[in-house]
Amino acid sequence: MSGGTKVVALTGATGFVGGATLDLLLQAGWHVRALTRSDQPKRTGVTWINGALDKPQSLNALCDGADFVLHIAGVVNAIDTAGFETGNVTGTANMLSAAKACGIQRFVHVSSLSAREPQLSVYGASKAKAEKLVATSLLDWTIIRPPAVYGPGDKDVFEMFRMANKGLCLLPPIGLSSWIYVDDLARLLVALLPAHEDATARIFEADDGEPGGWTHEGFARAIGWALGKRINTFSAPRPLLFAAAWADRLVRGKKAKLTPDRAGYMSHPDWVIDRGAVPPAALWSPQTPTRDGLKTTARWYKAQGWL
Repeated sequence: MSGGTKVVALTGATGFVGGATLDLLLQAGWHVRALTRSDQPKRTGVTWINGALDKPQSLNALCDGADFVLHIAGVVNAIDTAGFETGNVTGTANMLSAAKACGIQRFVHVSSLSAREPQLSVYGASKAKAEKLVATSLLDWTIIRPPAVYGPGDKDVFEMFRMANKGLCLLPPIGLSSWIYVDDLARLLVALLPAHEDATARIFEADDGEPGGWTHEGFARAIGWALGKRINTFSAPRPLLFAAAWADRLVRGKKAKLTPDRAGYMSHPDWVIDRGAVPPAALWSPQTPTRDGLKTTARWYKAQGWL
């Protein structure tokens, strides 16, 4: 682009995290080349590239003329191992190849906290494999492992809001987890795009700053507070959680939110980020206290008629 405008090749722009990141990139003056499977409305500052992670030629078109790659897209729910492998492993390999072919050196990759425990789920295993591809790519890379992400527009954590709105939350077995508001995560991703000496070849974990993370019950009650509801919680034993997952798959098929694979990592007792892996404070820190973020999210769901 002329005039020194920064150009980023972005995957996942039509998704939850990617959409928030796209908005922030445009606000910060970037030009975005964004991958999409379907036609999108024209938008100032965005060049939409029709394609997909399994179409290498479209990825070369995506990266052509870009200075950086921000790879957010991935598969979080699939009916079999092949679906996760294609979306998360092969898709990442294809993006790395396109970046190299177009002479791009800086590659920021969004992984998942589940990659820490790849034995628990096919999803986590696929994200761990993708991380290895990035780490051995010889590019200037940074990997982000977000914990659970929530915020306006999210359809997964919305299930907890929907249950809480009815006064009862079904939870995983007793455990701890970290959370991050989507706008905070987007700020981190944008901050990491330019090369940073203290971010090169690093894997970062980031959350809302809650010391020690949240208990599942505590987070559910915080959602109830955001909704103005007093709720009851029930921590499902592991066998019951898996039974519920199979039931959801039978009822909603590919649209199921609680799948057996997801139940695998949800049953793990500790999904709190490693405080030794947080990004440097000079680069980024969370700005949205969790209760504030939940309140904003609840208002959005209500305004959209979801609740």
